[in-house]
Amino acid sequence: MLASPSIQSFLSWTRSIAIFATAVVVALGLSGCSDKAMSATQVVAKVNKEELSIHQINHQLQRQQGLRSEQAEAASRQILERLIDQELAIQKAEELKVDRDPAVLQAIEAARREIISRAYLDRVSDTASRPTAAEVKKYFDEMPALFGQRRVYQLQELSIDAKAEQIDALRNQLKSAKSPAEYMQYLRSKEIAFTANSSARPAEQLPLSMVDTFAKMKDGDAILTPAPHGANIVFVVSAQSAPVDESKASPAIQQFLLNERKRQLVEKDIKALREASKIEYVGKFAAASAATAVASPAAPATGASGTESDVNKRTSGLK
Repeated sequence: MLASPSIQSFLSWTRSIAIFATAVVVALGLSGCSDKAMSATQVVAKVNKEELSIHQINHQLQRQQGLRSEQAEAASRQILERLIDQELAIQKAEELKVDRDPAVLQAIEAARREIISRAYLDRVSDTASRPTAAEVKKYFDEMPALFGQRRVYQLQELSIDAKAEQIDALRNQLKSAKSPAEYMQYLRSKEIAFTANSSARPAEQLPLSMVDTFAKMKDGDAILTPAPHGANIVFVVSAQSAPVDESKASPAIQQFLLNERKRQLVEKDIKALREASKIEYVGKFAAASAATAVASPAAPATGASGTESDVNKRTSGLK
């Protein structure tokens, strides 16, 4: 309930696309596994007439974050077995002409576009400069509710199914309710459906726009937010002080600020590309674009957790 919506990204960086794209590369023969010039030391297995290379294994190893050096050998063997299974499936698919299926060709093209676009945007974002110590301190000082005055909240959350005309009544009743239990009893008496959930959340797990609001709330206070299904209500059952000092917060702040710079660089670059290009909307999209100007969505930079508006993405190292 408290999670704020993600900024809509220009591209969807999904793990499934990345995995599929690897299969695409192999299927198209771009990985070099059938390159007859490949040296014997590069070949790790032969599957019928096709060769698998050490470069394919290394590529997969690089994507396994947190892999310890002593685990590399076992991981390499597991990857090789998966590559063999994959190669067998590809060979059979080619025999059955599966690789010529229109849906497969469309998926291959979509994966190619994702990979190339992401590579370009990564290159743009890599030019971002790291924040200085002074900039990190400034952010720390400007966000006391996240750091020096950080609190951990015990919350009672209610998700209420209601019509738009019922929201005012729900809000007025909330003002007089003495406890979550009393408010839930009111909802039952009016036969208003709801679900309840209790949770403990530190300040960094609240939506950024609500951090200061919650910092001012006392035990027993509540806040109502309209939602598509009706309304969300959050009661602060209790709050415990849990400050974080600057030395501990600095690495997380520095990473957040860096990610924000990456996001802004990519956003600026996409905007410039749009302004320098001729974009023509056709069909039903032409009518919609004529009514309202279409804003360019923000594009995420590599690892840019700062593109998320959730505070826990910005200060994930504070727990």
